[in-house]
Amino acid sequence: MATYAAVDGSRLAGALAEIAVVRERLGGESSGWRIREVGDGNLNLVFIVEGDKDSVVVKQALPYVRLVGESWPLPLERSWFEYSALTEQARHAPGLTPEVFHFDRAQAMIVMEYLRPHVIMRKGLIRGIEYPRFAGDIAEFLAATLFNTSALAGTAATHKARVELFAPNTALCKITEDLVFTDPYREAPLNRWTRPWLDAEKQAFERDSALKVAAQALKLKFMTSAEALIHGDLHTGSIMVTGEDTRVIDPEFAFIGPMGFDVGAVIGNLLLAYFAQGGHEAAPSARDAYREWILGEAEKVWSEFHDRFLALWRAAPSGDAYPASLFASDDDRAAMEKERGRFLRALFEDTLGFAGAKMIRRILGLAHVEDLEAIADPERRARCEAKALRLARELVVGARGFSGLADVSGAARAVERGKS
Repeated sequence: MATYAAVDGSRLAGALAEIAVVRERLGGESSGWRIREVGDGNLNLVFIVEGDKDSVVVKQALPYVRLVGESWPLPLERSWFEYSALTEQARHAPGLTPEVFHFDRAQAMIVMEYLRPHVIMRKGLIRGIEYPRFAGDIAEFLAATLFNTSALAGTAATHKARVELFAPNTALCKITEDLVFTDPYREAPLNRWTRPWLDAEKQAFERDSALKVAAQALKLKFMTSAEALIHGDLHTGSIMVTGEDTRVIDPEFAFIGPMGFDVGAVIGNLLLAYFAQGGHEAAPSARDAYREWILGEAEKVWSEFHDRFLALWRAAPSGDAYPASLFASDDDRAAMEKERGRFLRALFEDTLGFAGAKMIRRILGLAHVEDLEAIADPERRARCEAKALRLARELVVGARGFSGLADVSGAARAVERGKS
C-alpha cells in the first residue's frame, strides 16, 4: 500500500489483512469480513469492518471535499493531523476518544475502535434522549486537552513545537475561516438557507455592520490566538454517546488555536438542538422538559469545564506562563487567583462569540445540521432557525453582556417564547 488509492469494500479487506494487529482483532478469514460504508458524505470515506471476533472503523481521507466534489481539492495530510490530535488527546483525556490501532500516512487512513452501542449525539438529541454523563465527560475532555496543551501547563519550547506540528493544517483552517466567519455574511456561491422564509434574515445579516465586525474579530482570534490544541470541529456530530460513555471523534481540523472555539462549538450546537425541538415535537410544548434538559446541559458544560480547568491550573502551576516562583506570598497568590478569574472570564466571552458564529454558519452557510435539516416542513424549520439566529447574533455582538450561561439560557427561553 505505498501509492495512495481510495479504498472500496472489495479492496479494503485485503489491505487490512496485511496489518497484523487489525487482522488479529477482527479474527477469521478476510474473505468473510463484512464491510459497509457509513460516512456522512462531507469529507471522508468511513467504513465499519466486522470480523468473527470484533469490529473496527476505517477512516480514509479523500483528496477533495466529498460534499462538493473534485472541484474543491483538499490535502490528504489532514489525516496525519487527525491522528496526531487523537494521540495527544488520548494522553490527556484517557477513555474519551476512540482507541487507534493503526495509521497509514501514505494511504491517509486510520483504523480505530468501533464504538458501539454508541450513537452520534446529534441523532440522540433529535430523538429526545438524555445522556447523563455527557456534560461531565465533555467538560473533562475540554479542560484536560485545552489546559494541558497550553503554555499554562508546559514549557514555551514544548508549546512552540506543538504549534509547529499543527501549523501546516492550513487547508482545513481555511475552510473554517471562510465557512464560519466570512461566507454567511456575504453573497457566496456555496451558501444556502431555507428559502424564501429566511431571505430577510440573510439580507439583514449581510447589512449588519456591527455583526460583521464582531465576526471578523472572532476570525482574527481564530487565525492568530495560539492558545492550545483545539479539536477544531467539536460539534454534537463529533461526539458519540451512550448513557454510560462519551467519546470525541474526528479531530482532523485540529490546530493550535483559541480555547473558546472548542467550548463554544459544543455550546452552540446544544443551542441549535434546543431551538430545533419545535420541529420535532408532536404537539406544541411536548418537548418543554427536554428543552430544559438541553439548556441545563449547556450550563453544566461551562460550569464543570470552568471548575475543572481552574483546578488543573491551581494544582499544576508548572507552565512557563505565570511561573509559580513569582507568586509565593499571600498577596501574590491572591493576585494570581484574580488573574485566573480574568482569564476565564475572557474565555467565557470568547466561548459565547464562537458559539454564536457556529450557529449562524449552520443556518446561512454551506454545511447544515441534521437537528434542523430533519424538520421536513421548510416553513416550520425556518421558524426554528430564525429563533436560533436571533440568539446567535446576540451572542456574537453582545457576549460581554452575559454574566453566565444561566443568562444565555434565559435569553434562549425568551427567544423561544417570542419575547425577544
